Amino acid sequence: TLMLGALPALAQQAPNFPELNHDRRAAIVDSLTTALDAVYVFPDVATEMSTSVHAKLEGGQYDDIATIDDFVQQLTEDFRAISHDLHLSVRVESPPTAAEEEDPAIAWERRQRFNRFRNHNFEQAVRLPGNVGYLKFDGFGGSPEAMDTAIAAMNFLSNCDALIIDLTENGGGSPSMVQLLTTYLVDHRTHLNSFYVRATDSTRQFWTLPHTPGPSMADTPIYVLTSKRTFSAAEEFTYNLKNLERATIVGETTGGGAHPVNGHFFAFAEYHVTMSLPFGRAINPITGTNWEGTGIDPHVACSKAEARDTAYLHALEALESSAEDPMQKHALAWTREGLVGAMNPVKLSKSEMKSVVGDYGPRHILRKDGGLVYQRDGRDPQPMIALGDDRFMMAGLDYFRIQFERDEKGKVVRLVGLYDSGRRDGNERDK
Repeated sequence: TLMLGALPALAQQAPNFPELNHDRRAAIVDSLTTALDAVYVFPDVATEMSTSVHAKLEGGQYDDIATIDDFVQQLTEDFRAISHDLHLSVRVESPPTAAEEEDPAIAWERRQRFNRFRNHNFEQAVRLPGNVGYLKFDGFGGSPEAMDTAIAAMNFLSNCDALIIDLTENGGGSPSMVQLLTTYLVDHRTHLNSFYVRATDSTRQFWTLPHTPGPSMADTPIYVLTSKRTFSAAEEFTYNLKNLERATIVGETTGGGAHPVNGHFFAFAEYHVTMSLPFGRAINPITGTNWEGTGIDPHVACSKAEARDTAYLHALEALESSAEDPMQKHALAWTREGLVGAMNPVKLSKSEMKSVVGDYGPRHILRKDGGLVYQRDGRDPQPMIALGDDRFMMAGLDYFRIQFERDEKGKVVRLVGLYDSGRRDGNERDK
């Protein structure tokens, strides 16, 4: 199966593997290096890796490694020290159970149940205020069920005026999911990527699908969130959209893994050793190269923690500037102001807070826990967040804000309630 990176493995109890000896180490090294020499994308690098680990084996440098878990971890580090290829890895697993050995479909169904338990890596599909969509998924699943989940998410978000796609925790997966999702975002069949395969000396192209399985979002502004953990197929998706000038990339430079991989399994009596082995390289039709070892730089650089709000703010500002309907423009400005206030709350001095504390008819401003609280008669108190210029929003009331009015001497004399609909009402300060 062609994959760009591994999706999360099934959780298993730690097995009790036997201790290693020289023969076991040699058998593992022989199996891995045979596969490397035959398959790895760069033959000369494969030879260098094989020569190095064989020399270490014969030189006794692995003799003090007693457990197979530590041994395969060391082999992974030794291979990567030469190749610098983060897709290349070795791990150990328990052999299949007797039932799974007899019927591999049992293991497949167990994995499918786990994938369903994880909702095929789709975490959130949300419409944010301002009609901005937010889609977070942490792996590019390749199964029909994963595709159905993706289609449902994209169709749910199809009426949004902008879309944020969060790949900050996405470690990769299937190019087929890259094809499907990108099909929603372009207005014609598009050559996305190609993979050169060393073993066959051939190149396989990947294009968007012939039709969109739902409403197109080809005209919707797209923002892709990235982090150092964004890897492999998640990077291909990002790289494709960046070079098609179809998305604004927000966040951190990505991990830098562009090689498609296959899993190679080596069965030993007490355990199975598996190798994630890169067999080719990505070739973007626009750049003629890929992101291997370098990652993808964002258009807007910020930390992973800041990426969502930063992209959301960019989307709101762009939508507000282009909005023609006054009600829509007001709603976007309201949402943008609230987001800015939450991202960068204004710090008030004690004297500034004291100047607004008081009773305003049925409304009351109180000091509590070092901040200000708004309470209306008969209702729960709401923490206040300063927006500046005597304007506040409530932490628990998105639709409501407060503006204080002062007299010519600077004393607060009136509280005005502001609503997202544009309505206003006010109360004089009690004497």
